[in-house]
Amino acid sequence: MSTPFYVSPQQAMADRAEYARKGIARGRSVVVLQYADGIVFVAENPSRALHKVSEIYDRIAFAAVGKYNEFENLRIGGVRYADLRGYTYDREDVTARGLANVYAQTLGTIFSANAEKPYEVELIVAEVGPAPEDDQIYRLPHDGSIVDEHGSVAVGGNSDQIGTYMDQRHREGMSLGEALKLAVEALKRDTNGSERSLDAEQLEVAVLDRERPQRRKFKRVPAGQVARLLEETPAPESTEGDSEGGDEDK
Repeated sequence: MSTPFYVSPQQAMADRAEYARKGIARGRSVVVLQYADGIVFVAENPSRALHKVSEIYDRIAFAAVGKYNEFENLRIGGVRYADLRGYTYDREDVTARGLANVYAQTLGTIFSANAEKPYEVELIVAEVGPAPEDDQIYRLPHDGSIVDEHGSVAVGGNSDQIGTYMDQRHREGMSLGEALKLAVEALKRDTNGSERSLDAEQLEVAVLDRERPQRRKFKRVPAGQVARLLEETPAPESTEGDSEGGDEDK
């Protein structure tokens, strides 16, 4: 009689996490930054039909990397949750924190279920407030944990390197052009630290603009406006005075 095959729960969870991380890392990166008038989302995405960044509700937006069909299902579920809660109670009761908790429960359940593979997705849920200190940005990895982010955050691809680059250069009160330029310069960095070409047609850009007079704060930025902003804005400089990569800024 053969000995039954056994894998410890710890090893099984580690294998599922590694599987999900590898799938997420294959996706092109998305970065989110606060600027003076709101929050900007920048994704490397040449497709005009499949969006990585979308509106969820009046002041809330969603960004994701990984398998499109999986994060699209999550986006649709988030829209339904927001619409139902806003209709049943009040529109002010729909918050990024509440939506992040719903996504965390869903991702956590899927990650721990033995019968299903984990979702190969990483999400960002952001809400713009009346002032910069009221903005909320939450990152949700594949396992359903919630990370409260401030200033800037990157997911997918070589997100650790991109995040470090932005952390060294991001500052409070940046204009939209400055934040957009910083995001693009960060996305241009490949894994060995050198720059690659990345133009406006390869980007998906959207903002949550607190200054919009409408109730809905989400707005997509067309490629033509993105190109103009990039041309008019100088390259960002490090706020920490380190020289790593500094000679490559153009």
